[in-house]
This record gives sequence, C-alpha cells and structure tokens, in this order.
Amino acid sequence: MGSAELSCASLRALVASPEFAVVGVVTQPDRPKGRELRLHASPVKELANSFDLAVLQPARARDERFIEELRAFDPELIVVAAYGQILPSRILDLPRYGCLNVHTSLLPKYRGAAPIQWAILNDEAETGVTIMKMDAGLDTGDVVSQEKTPISSVDTSETLHGRLAEIGAQLLVKTIPGFVTGTIHLRPQPGEGASYAPKIKKEDGRLDWKQPARALWNRVRGLIPWPGTFTYLDGVMLKIRRAEVFSASGEPGEILQAGKTGIIVACGCDSLKILELQREGGRRLAAHEFMAGYKLEGKRRFE
Repeated sequence: MGSAELSCASLRALVASPEFAVVGVVTQPDRPKGRELRLHASPVKELANSFDLAVLQPARARDERFIEELRAFDPELIVVAAYGQILPSRILDLPRYGCLNVHTSLLPKYRGAAPIQWAILNDEAETGVTIMKMDAGLDTGDVVSQEKTPISSVDTSETLHGRLAEIGAQLLVKTIPGFVTGTIHLRPQPGEGASYAPKIKKEDGRLDWKQPARALWNRVRGLIPWPGTFTYLDGVMLKIRRAEVFSASGEPGEILQAGKTGIIVACGCDSLKILELQREGGRRLAAHEFMAGYKLEGKRRFE
C-alpha cells in the first residue's frame, strides 16, 4: 500500500526479491493535475502496472467493499509506505503477520506526514528509516528495525528523500524474514523524545528575516521542491532557490550587499547569501543574472 514516489523503491525491492510474492497493490485514486486537470495515476500505480500487478484504488480505506476485495487477496503481510490514508483496525488485523510501515524518521521522532522536511527544518544532524509494526495510533507502533543516515550541509529534502527511499527499501527486505519468523525482537517506542511532523503548507515557505540565518538556510533546503521558500521585494514575490549562511549583520531583511557572488540579506542573526532566485512566473537565475535586470542599489529590503 503506497502512493507517493517514496513508495516506489520499496515496491521495486519487494518485486525483485525471490523471497516474496507481491499479490496486489493498493494506491490512491487517480487525481486531476495541471491546467487542464487531467487525471494522473500515482507513481505507485504506474510502477505496479509495469509489473502487471493487480491494483486497487479505494477512495476511502474504510470502505467495506474495498476491505472485502483486500481480504480476497488473502495477504500474509501488508507493507505500507507513504500511502496517504489512515488504516482502520480491520485492515491492520487482516494479514496473518499484520502490517509493516516504512517511515522516514527515527521514531519516535517525527511521527506524521512530513518527517524528511522537518528533520532539515529543525537542524537535525541525522535522520533515518524505521520499519514499524503498525497499530491504531499515528506512527506509534513497535519498532522492528532502524537505520540511520547523516544529514549533510548539501542535503535538501529532495536528496534526502531519494536516499531514505532506498535505505527504507533495502531495510524492509532485510527485515521481513526475521520479523515473520519471530527472530527480531520488537521494541515499544519510548515515551520520551516523541515529536510530530505536521503536513507542510504553502505558507511555511515564507521567509521571516527576523529568524537566524541558519534557520532560514535550513528552510530553503528543507522545502525543496515544494513549496519552496519565498520573500517579497517591492511587492513582487521572489522564490529563493539556493542560499548559504554569511557572517554579516544589519536590520532584518536589509540588503547589505549585492554582487557577483550573491545577494547578502541581514537576518535576526548573521545573514543569508542568496545564490539563486526566481521571480514568480520567471526562470531560475543565479544572483548576478537576476541583478542584471533588477537594480538593487540603495537601502532595499526584503519583506
């Protein structure tokens, strides 16, 4: 059961392994996208079709007819990765061995919808993947296995997403045999250290120049590719695509320097050097390319 691109690595790994037989795939219904609002299949559905697997797409996982269709597969184990719906107990209890979830954080940290983004936003030094036996709570089930990975200064949510998807897929296929034979000891999640990673909203991308430069740098990295970060100059929205921390001070939002190497903007602590940016509706530009068509002399401020 999965929908997002993150799920695809786990499905590929399960199909590729001779130890497992994937009898069916459950994913979200096709959704309208683009200006013409044409229906598009989820990445998981497209991958499942390439493997010629049976696909179910219930509007609601609690639907009685869907649960009966799922029961007809007689699954021994259900694997869930970025599916997008909360599963009722009737599904969790349906397979002989229950349901395993591939979650992209080191639980109990970052339960919820956006663990990858919040790990970067909160300046974590590392994150990882947890294989969890699902229960009725929100990412509260027993830990079956975990694997860590460092978060480097060049990581974004996009690079971390790809790496964690592969780590999760490989950890999953290594974990299942020991899980079903009972040779892996399940660990209840500790009460201490639990945190929640709520769904990212578009407005989370607005930069507050009163914050420290490092926090804004993490926001730029953490919200790639969606929703991206943005600010305003003379009422015009500018998307900030790439930046770094710079040691300089001034009034938050003030443009301290604009040169070939970047646009330096004062923050609550230190400054942010903007390396790449984009006007709404325009193309992505290096800072010096942007300045060729946008004069920044005088005391100018980002808002």
